Amino acid sequence: MLDMGLSALLNDLHDRGLDKDVAVVVCGEFGRAPRINKLNSRDHWPNANFALLAGGGINTGQVIGATDKDGAFPTERSVNFQEVFATLHHCIGIDAARTTIPDAKGRPHYLVDAGNKPIPELVG
Repeated sequence: MLDMGLSALLNDLHDRGLDKDVAVVVCGEFGRAPRINKLNSRDHWPNANFALLAGGGINTGQVIGATDKDGAFPTERSVNFQEVFATLHHCIGIDAARTTIPDAKGRPHYLVDAGNKPIPELVG
């Protein structure tokens, strides 16, 4: 049911001309373990995950990266979530590598960890 709702949302944003202004991000906190555990379930798996990004000025219609046949480990073009955040900030005109937000004691904190840049395939 989620896929029908997601495609309806994306189509509606496109039909209304809002697809350039509204970014849609679908992702999970963790991937799922590639094997069933002893409780007939799957555990959290931090080694591989996914994210779907659409709209908001992002270059869409592509797959970036790949995993092995079990979805257990990246095999090419690994992307981390800090890069996703840097990409989203870039799309709204914020340089996440230079912009800081002060904490309760006034100390500056960067929006993303050092060295993380927007994903070039999505913003180039």
